Amino acid sequence: MALNLRQKQTSLIVRMLNLNQAPSTASSLSSTENEEEIYKILIMDSFCRSILSPLIRVNDLRKHGVTLYLPIEKPRQPVPGVPAVYFIRATPENVDLVAKDASAPLYDSFHLNFSSSLPRPLLDRLATQTVQTDSAARISKLYDQYLEFISLEESLFSLGQADTYLQLNDPKAGDQEIEAMIEKIVSGIFCVLATLGVVPVIRCARGGPAEMVASALDTRLRDHLISKPNLFTESGGLATSFQRPVLCIFDRNFELSVGIQHDWSYRPLVHDILGFKLNRVNMPPGNATKSYELDDSDSFWAANSWSPFPKVAEEIELQLKAYKQDVDEVNRRTGGQGGVEFEGTDLIGNTKHLMNAVNSLPELTERKNMIDKHTNIATVLLGQIKERSLDGFYECESDMLAKGSVDKSVLLSLLKGKGTKEDKLRLAITYLLSFESPVPSEQEMIEAALKESDVDISAYQYVKRIKSLNASFASSSSVASRSNIVDWAEKLYGQSISAVTAGVKNLLSAGRQLALTRTVDTLMEAKPGTEVDSYLLFDPRAPRAGSGAQFRGPFRDAIVFMIGGGNYVEYRSLMELAESSQPAKHVVYGTTEMLNGKEFVDQLAALGKKMGFGAAATVNPGQ
Repeated sequence: MALNLRQKQTSLIVRMLNLNQAPSTASSLSSTENEEEIYKILIMDSFCRSILSPLIRVNDLRKHGVTLYLPIEKPRQPVPGVPAVYFIRATPENVDLVAKDASAPLYDSFHLNFSSSLPRPLLDRLATQTVQTDSAARISKLYDQYLEFISLEESLFSLGQADTYLQLNDPKAGDQEIEAMIEKIVSGIFCVLATLGVVPVIRCARGGPAEMVASALDTRLRDHLISKPNLFTESGGLATSFQRPVLCIFDRNFELSVGIQHDWSYRPLVHDILGFKLNRVNMPPGNATKSYELDDSDSFWAANSWSPFPKVAEEIELQLKAYKQDVDEVNRRTGGQGGVEFEGTDLIGNTKHLMNAVNSLPELTERKNMIDKHTNIATVLLGQIKERSLDGFYECESDMLAKGSVDKSVLLSLLKGKGTKEDKLRLAITYLLSFESPVPSEQEMIEAALKESDVDISAYQYVKRIKSLNASFASSSSVASRSNIVDWAEKLYGQSISAVTAGVKNLLSAGRQLALTRTVDTLMEAKPGTEVDSYLLFDPRAPRAGSGAQFRGPFRDAIVFMIGGGNYVEYRSLMELAESSQPAKHVVYGTTEMLNGKEFVDQLAALGKKMGFGAAATVNPGQ
């Protein structure tokens, strides 16, 4: 498979940990000399720790000779005679810290690895400082790694860029700030493509951040491909093969509701209720275990994370029952007490049964730990579901989005009943996004209910204004008035009206397949006469003037990138598309950051406040 991003990033990090050489058998040699040669210290900044966290465990670090890992931001003691591997972002602050460490000197030699690439001004800055302190000789190697993204799963990555939606839509953001944000996103996507070793065909809707990113990325790739060799000629045959992937770039305004709605599947619920960062979930205070790791190494998570919550609870019961039966069987065969927990000291009986029992001990222990983990997580989720009536919010939102209808009494009871202020706000915004022309009396009823529950409605007012703006644009017949609305939109939203207008059409998705998934499928099929004919096409390998040479598909592989925040509902929908396609497709989903509903609504609320929408009722900012 061409787009195995997580595997490729892990391989490059392992190589970096081995001083940018292929892992050798030296680490397995027992002589003191060879062991001392591979001992090293790893120095990282906070962002690079986020890159490593889902990929490399502490035991893996030790396997590659890393005996100590330390944050670059904090004071450190000298460790003489040991090489240091630095994995850091290319920032002036980090360059200054490296120069300071070298002049001390804290370590014997310095192997510098920058997560993206080190710009020439920062290289000159490092050279100047190390020459001044006569420490330049301690810098052994310097590498541009192009690894500035977080691989959460085989087909899921994040750039870890917080508040992108807020920054790109901030009405007060200047051109330079917007350009800096776009450049940061382009740099992250370029790192992903360099790691994969592929130059994709790029597709996006006209206008807004998606076109800005696509155009800047096209230029960046063209400029890079001029030099030979380059990052893509060194990656093997994939970069030039006929089966190039398509990179589909979208802006969060394309389909707002997905980032706001509640979901009933295990994984989105974990993300929504407990927070799910870097494949780790933090448990509420009072739990014996503070946090759990949840990734594909957990077989229960891999098999059940997309299942509806009730099915997950049933599966936990079944696995617990099967575990107890297996424990009883082991105890019976070895003469232990029936029904007693499996203990090594209880094992008596003939040698064959004893050996089988001993061999099954690690597997049974692992199963018990896994069952305990998911029992604890599910118990917390169930408590929150009951306390907040989350099943009711999910059902009401699903009916509105899929059927375009709502039971007013159910809607009102949810807004006045259980649930946090954020739950009620998300339901109200989903209502706005589900109907092209909401009934004014219903809107008044909703706003009164929110006010009664003391909810800050800045986010609601922001979305309402976007819809109002689109309605004005659609109904305006004169060129002059349309021009005024365009100016207003650009001032308010920091982007062109076409992106906002396109967004509202997609908010009204018919059926349960997301608008994003339908559009990606159409872009991959590349059939003419579809709704994506107006999408822009950038082919960095084709001559700028010759549109005839551009490759339009069809495509077997796609990278889908969402600017402004992604979520697990969207990720699941794209994975279902890939699995159900004949022949099979491969889709990788990436985003500026993974957001749950509350986190995204917080950004909408911040925008509402920047546009002058105060709260309809006061609310504690810390809520």
